[in-house]
Amino acid sequence: MGPLILDASVLIGLLDDADAHHQRAVDDVEAADEASMDLFAPASAYSEAMVAFARVARIRDAREAIAAMGIRVSPLDGKTAERAAELRARHDRLRLPDAIVLATARELGGQLLSYDERLARYASVDDD
Repeated sequence: MGPLILDASVLIGLLDDADAHHQRAVDDVEAADEASMDLFAPASAYSEAMVAFARVARIRDAREAIAAMGIRVSPLDGKTAERAAELRARHDRLRLPDAIVLATARELGGQLLSYDERLARYASVDDD
């Protein structure tokens, strides 16, 4: 089984116990851990999840929580950026941050976990 790629909606759910997706995110990540799946967050999704923590000067707390869960941040390299550009060019309504998340999942050969229904739809219909 390949890695599990977490988008910003999942990261935010994990970090914010008041978020509507909190328990679902915790359950999904615990299940992935039990299945010995590697967990990755694309750098763009990680950055998006950090915004609320940056506003209150708590990025370090969020960084440490993510690391404690065994989630690694996947950097945006040239190959992934090019794949994201191709996805974005093919789908006019796909936002570039979402294209980066999809491209990261494809490059790592992983499964995408997202609570964003639109992004999940793109993931299920767009097989490169």
